[in-house]
Amino acid sequence: MDLGLRGKRVLITGASQGIGEGLAEVFAEEGCDLHLTARQADKLQLLADRLSGEHRVTVTVQSADLSLPETAQAIVEAAGDIDVLVNNAGAIPGGDLWQVDAETWRRGWDVKVFGYIDMTRLVYARMKARGGGVILNNIGNGGENPDFRYVAGSTGNAGLMAFTRAIGGASLDDNIRVVGVNPGPVATNRIMKIMMSRAKEKWGDEGRYTELMADYPLGRAASVREVADLFAFLASSRSGYTSGAIFTVDGGITSRRSI
Repeated sequence: MDLGLRGKRVLITGASQGIGEGLAEVFAEEGCDLHLTARQADKLQLLADRLSGEHRVTVTVQSADLSLPETAQAIVEAAGDIDVLVNNAGAIPGGDLWQVDAETWRRGWDVKVFGYIDMTRLVYARMKARGGGVILNNIGNGGENPDFRYVAGSTGNAGLMAFTRAIGGASLDDNIRVVGVNPGPVATNRIMKIMMSRAKEKWGDEGRYTELMADYPLGRAASVREVADLFAFLASSRSGYTSGAIFTVDGGITSRRSI
């Protein structure tokens, strides 16, 4: 399916690995020019070299840490005029209220919660001046499934869901669409480490993580591609009447818990 994205310029934060890398791959396949940011400059450059060579698109990279003041402004200025922003950077640490101290909690939110908000504030203004655009927030289904063991993440993701709906509810007035995606478990190195940690906590053997995976729908986590393809569709004009909405990609986990 040709999504009509060829020639669009896409800014993706947290693009060096995991879902971010998958997002870069999908948008490059669609013919988009990319501006990729993350803290790991070496991984970004390797990815950029591969994508530009394979798909004949322009890929620029920028090493950036959204936990630092003024980083969002620096990213937006370096990216220039963009058609699509994908907020993807950051991973809020797991743990309960006492395991996640105040400093750790704030540091996690500086990137994923306030980073998304700061990037949206800056990019929205530029998109409005240019006549429109799309802002996509990679959030996570923890916001729909409050978890004692993931209190900072559950709370932060719920906040980003509300933020996405609040901004996206009125943004079409400015020809801007703001949409959120809530992936559940996705087959990345991060989820692998989490599952191994839980297996070690439960059985004292991190190698038994596959037994935990068996409880997921279809006995597996989602592939990166299953998540990234949705972002590309939501960025396209084929999804032109979609704004202020959250799409959950977790194999029905959230719906099962609501029964």
